[in-house]
Amino acid sequence: MKKYSAVFILLLFFMMFANPALCAFVEGMDDVPLPDNMGQITQDDISFGNEETRLLEAYITPKRVGAAKISARKQFENVAEFYRESLPQLGWIYQGNRGNDLLFYREGEMLEVVKENNSPLLVRITIKTKP
Repeated sequence: MKKYSAVFILLLFFMMFANPALCAFVEGMDDVPLPDNMGQITQDDISFGNEETRLLEAYITPKRVGAAKISARKQFENVAEFYRESLPQLGWIYQGNRGNDLLFYREGEMLEVVKENNSPLLVRITIKTKP
């Protein structure tokens, strides 16, 4: 019986930390998780639309002082890997890259993850209705 309890606890632990639904989300984008080492710059958010179209834009940047020791290129690679792994679990279909930009599609909407600045790293996330 103890063996099954340990397995259950390990499985529960894995589900809590591997599931993007249990992590923080970008404010205003309830379907876009926020990487653990990133923070949102909420004063730069843009949000407007109606029932037919919408445009949401948010900016994220590293929040830990230790993150500055990692190159901006490596930081963005980590962010890109996080989104390539987590967004498909939320229904977003990875469409590939356009330069350094990552593109995703879901139900008539396009999501872009774009590296805006290197030092410090600044990443823009945009969701817009695809015409």
